[in-house]
Amino acid sequence: MLFGSPEARALHAIHPAIDLHADSLMWSRWLGYDLHARHDPPLPRAALGGHVDVPRLREGGLGAQFFGLVSLPIGQRRGLAAVVDEQIDALDRAIANHPDRLALAWTAADVEAAGAKGMVAALLGIEGAHALEGEIGKLERFADRGVRYLGLAHFSANEACFPAYGRGRDDTQGLTRFGREVVRRAEDLDVIVDLAHLNRKGFLEVCAMATRPPIVSHTGVLGVTDHWRNIDDAQLRAVADLGGCVGVIFCPRFLGGDGLGPVVRHLRHILDVCGEDAPALGSDWDGFIVPTSDLCDASRLPLLTQALIEAGIEDRVIGKILRGNVLRVLAGPAPVTRPGASRSRA
Repeated sequence: MLFGSPEARALHAIHPAIDLHADSLMWSRWLGYDLHARHDPPLPRAALGGHVDVPRLREGGLGAQFFGLVSLPIGQRRGLAAVVDEQIDALDRAIANHPDRLALAWTAADVEAAGAKGMVAALLGIEGAHALEGEIGKLERFADRGVRYLGLAHFSANEACFPAYGRGRDDTQGLTRFGREVVRRAEDLDVIVDLAHLNRKGFLEVCAMATRPPIVSHTGVLGVTDHWRNIDDAQLRAVADLGGCVGVIFCPRFLGGDGLGPVVRHLRHILDVCGEDAPALGSDWDGFIVPTSDLCDASRLPLLTQALIEAGIEDRVIGKILRGNVLRVLAGPAPVTRPGASRSRA
């Protein structure tokens, strides 16, 4: 079944969407979740059981999916990098199994090339600098394996920074010395810095020192809903002033309600505060969230596009929300690769 109006689906044909954050590879690592099989969530409002797979990405008019690489530092500080490697390995296997359906992308040109071949582009982003285990060399190795963004924080303090919420939260602290080193080295490597989950002080400190556009891969906005997970207008402007973009999450808890209306309101607020070059999509599918009911899996994304049309947003601007703004951030210089570097883990 195809969702959305013909007008909405036509926009996806012109602007195949890019989603900034889904945690599906976590399930591939844990449960052998097959990205190429069409899954149905076991319950109508399931937080687990599969929101994303290649068939539903295609049905939903998505041209590219960023996969978050999740490691949970619960009682451990070592072995976290290996968890990230295992998720990258899972994507490598999925690509090897069906190289005609799924392609690893590093650049905007790679995303475009995959689309031209009728393939879905897969991109990688790490969720939390704890995965570096305090070693800058691990960032360089992950960049060699195709990681395109690094989220500095998740739900715990780490060697680089402090979270907006979670274990070790400290709103008085910004980046550590190592955190500042990580930001500088990420920019050298053309790894985009992701500010999702980062506390406000660290967030603004990154923006003050950044020389490349950062992103917020998945968030809500305080201008619509008062919640710890959401960012304020000053944070929105700080990202937009650097040429970055902000992906709106699809979780009703952070949006302030269920349905398409809250998602549209958060996107509209970013438009009103920052202009048309800032808003993007950051679903957080497969990330332990119960998505808003209309966007319970990737196949339904044209329903949001239809809602944006009905809200009076111009087709050109919808194209930027769906794809253009993320593609612009990706369209920087090609990632640095060192002689002899390999994406494969030794």
